[in-house]
Amino acid sequence: MKVQKFIFAFLIACFTLISCQKEIKKENVSLAISGMTCEIGCAKTIQSKLTKKEGVLAAKVVFSDSIATIEFDTNTLSKKDLIAFVDGIAGGDLYTASEISNQKHTCSDACKSKCEMMETQKTCKEDCKMECCKDKKA
Repeated sequence: MKVQKFIFAFLIACFTLISCQKEIKKENVSLAISGMTCEIGCAKTIQSKLTKKEGVLAAKVVFSDSIATIEFDTNTLSKKDLIAFVDGIAGGDLYTASEISNQKHTCSDACKSKCEMMETQKTCKEDCKMECCKDKKA
């Protein structure tokens, strides 16, 4: 009888602990990282430190593109936390991270009237020379 009560109490405790866990809310962010000088010493170190950080579910750093792609739990971390974390690696003197926007540039109406635009997408053409489109290619 005591064994049955013990097993029953243990099952209730396990059920309570499992049901109290927060749901993981996944989000992805891409960060541009400046200051990397090599693939093994820099990119792999940043990737290793990111994967060990609590709340990071997956991280991939591509040295040739200077980009880190990170999947994280928003209950634990924010994009600002991740940027600050990367900035702080190696004492905070080597690397600088910033979020990469995944949104395409949409020209203003004034720019559209002067610039050759793709009629359907309303985004700048690759060869657009207008000042309003400079550094904002799709």
